[in-house]
Amino acid sequence: MDETPVRIIKKYANRRLYDTEQSAYITLEGVQDLVMDRIPFQVVDNRTGADLTRLILLQIISEQEDKGHPVFDTDVLQMIIRFYGDAMQGALGEWMKLSLDLFMDQKSRFQASPDPVAMIAEMGRHNLDIWNSLQEGLFSISLKSDDPA
Repeated sequence: MDETPVRIIKKYANRRLYDTEQSAYITLEGVQDLVMDRIPFQVVDNRTGADLTRLILLQIISEQEDKGHPVFDTDVLQMIIRFYGDAMQGALGEWMKLSLDLFMDQKSRFQASPDPVAMIAEMGRHNLDIWNSLQEGLFSISLKSDDPA
């Protein structure tokens, strides 16, 4: 199995980012290009070696949010903030990851479909079937718990 090595980006005290593979400085836009091209990378503090990847990704998201059509409106951001310190904080992160994975899968299928309208209708029917199944299961459990026998 051919695994692509993780590209190391060093962050210096002057806030500049240095791509060790290219032996050149890189901008946040360049890091965003790595993300878009699915190139594995890690951003590390040049002095301490601390992993700064998440902070750089959050900075990229913040800059994208300022450019015009934000993904996260104020209400969504406030809801996310309220989860910090909550018992469900870890569950939120996992749920968001699974939801985005599903969304990306459906987006790929939609883009590859010769008939996107039929694809949307089929996804809707499939999701409704799942929801109905879930409701029937919950309803039958509720009936069993009400049965005194």
